[in-house]
Amino acid sequence: MSGGGSPALYGRHPVLELLRRGGRRVEEVLVLREGRGSALGEIESLAAGHGVRVSYRTRQQLTAIAGSPHHQGVVARVAEVGYAALEDLLAIPAQRGEPAFFLALDQVQDPRNLGALLRTAEAVGVHGVVIAKHRAAGLSGGTAKAAMGAIEFLPVARETNLTAALERFKKQRVWVIGSVPKGGTVVWEADLTGPICVVIGGEEKGLRPLVARTCDFLVTLPMRGRIGSLNAAAAGAVLCYEVLRQRGSPKQNS
Repeated sequence: MSGGGSPALYGRHPVLELLRRGGRRVEEVLVLREGRGSALGEIESLAAGHGVRVSYRTRQQLTAIAGSPHHQGVVARVAEVGYAALEDLLAIPAQRGEPAFFLALDQVQDPRNLGALLRTAEAVGVHGVVIAKHRAAGLSGGTAKAAMGAIEFLPVARETNLTAALERFKKQRVWVIGSVPKGGTVVWEADLTGPICVVIGGEEKGLRPLVARTCDFLVTLPMRGRIGSLNAAAAGAVLCYEVLRQRGSPKQNS
């Protein structure tokens, strides 16, 4: 966030989700002074109901606070996002009585791709996500906006050595499955019903060679068109939903 102070979460849907469902502590909600619509009115009412202070700013002031012009008229000052420990992620499947389902990201650098992947992961019931610490996007305001509230509910671990983290999964009898543009098993011919960690590569180079070698096997999404591959967020979404399809219908939210 620009200007110091608490980190900023911005965008109508991310702020609404945070206020509706809880999560990080909200210190203040800053709302556009002029031209407020029904969505901003709901945010104001929810903030007031939680005892959160609501202040009003110009569009330029909100842009400076968010560090982005894409705030949609609302910025929340929130507590820092905490990364989870890898061991905490490993404990979640047993706690839920489900086969492990993890997502690992090998140097995904675009916050929008990271946010989209986190949103998909939360939607399909991924137990946790592992991201690289270096040369990769983190849980920034831009990531939070693209995730549309998912980072409030999905644990994310950040590891300096991603291959070591994958080896830790393998020691827990979690199959590590890497996604590659070509040369892997066609994804719907692979068995994804057991405990797995799906690994998605970065936007430009895909999986690094050492990460690919660490995987138990590789899968590929067949392409009939002329382009060579999907971007990281799209490929991750297809793979996650194939896992969900193979495992049966998801539980519906009440």
